[in-house]
Amino acid sequence: MSMATAPVKPSFWRTVKAVAWSFVGLRARGDYEEDVKNLNPLYIIGVGLIAVFVFVAALVLLVNWMVAR
Repeated sequence: MSMATAPVKPSFWRTVKAVAWSFVGLRARGDYEEDVKNLNPLYIIGVGLIAVFVFVAALVLLVNWMVAR
């Protein structure tokens, strides 16, 4: 008797977690394959764009802070 796991519902927070791990570069292959099957591509694009904006803004603020010293 095989037990099939129910598909995971795509969620915003699951997408944020997947994008954050992708930015760091530490993602297990099994988790990546599960994300590909279960996450909404539009969520990934949206969260990725927001993450890039936050990352660039943090770098600009850090540079401005360091230059002002």
